[in-house]
Amino acid sequence: MGEEIKVANKINATFVRPATFYLNGFSNIPYTKFYYVFLCFIYIVTVLGNSFLMSVIYLVKTLHTPKYMIVFNLALTDLCGSTALIPKVLDTFLFDRRYIVYEACLSYMFFVWFFAFVQSWTLVTMSYDRLIAISIAVILLFVWVFSLSLLAAAVGLIDRLSFCGSLVVQSFFCDHGPVYYLACNDTSLNDTIADLVIIIVMFLPPVLIVLTYVCIAIALSRIASGVERLKALKTCTSHLILVALFFLPLVGTNIAVIISYIHPNARIFNSTLTHTIPALLNPIIYSLKTEEVVHMFCLYAFPNLRIAH
Repeated sequence: MGEEIKVANKINATFVRPATFYLNGFSNIPYTKFYYVFLCFIYIVTVLGNSFLMSVIYLVKTLHTPKYMIVFNLALTDLCGSTALIPKVLDTFLFDRRYIVYEACLSYMFFVWFFAFVQSWTLVTMSYDRLIAISIAVILLFVWVFSLSLLAAAVGLIDRLSFCGSLVVQSFFCDHGPVYYLACNDTSLNDTIADLVIIIVMFLPPVLIVLTYVCIAIALSRIASGVERLKALKTCTSHLILVALFFLPLVGTNIAVIISYIHPNARIFNSTLTHTIPALLNPIIYSLKTEEVVHMFCLYAFPNLRIAH
């Protein structure tokens, strides 16, 4: 029977789709339960922080501006991305349910990378909002539709592969590369779209953001007043912090994997933090660095301040 499957695969006459995959992340690591508790804490704070930020922007009509439309979109993707990843990671490893149904694995992969993709390009949109006045709603809609299309293609192409060997996924979730690497037929098309996704998600956005800030720097250099120049720069600091939090670990990890060897467990720990920490810190950073949000929080948290104001 095994020989028949191999022959069938060679002539592409059939596809072998497994019932389940096995997630092999966090193997042979002591005291990992403490790390799972830490991830649980990250998720709770992420949900509370992003929900608060979205509620403030939704309820306060003075914040219904293009700038805060982008902030709302970023908070939404942070919330959805963490929800797509962390609860399933905890369920998989804390309760030792490492087997995942084939269809669920592809859905898991799609949603984790879809929200990461949207977050990446939301940060690009945020940088262009500081450069020119444009239709933010149209750009954000394009980001969601384009992200949906590309990730659907990447995940959909996995469904044409045969899995007749190992079903152990060397990752903490159904990651795109570790899953399609297990296939036993031609994966050249998957390699191509994987490279395309990496370029579009990890490398192209930082380049566009840098170019935007070069243009901003040129514009600021023409401002005579140093005070006005400093005031304009302060409006960019929160965005730059968000960009650094999201892109530096993501790009750094992938470059390190390409040019050198990283222990699988170290890569997994780094990847989990890369996928979860930005969503935790984004609402905190943006709230503290934005006077309007801080002011509205004070008014709602301490109603008596309205009288003083």
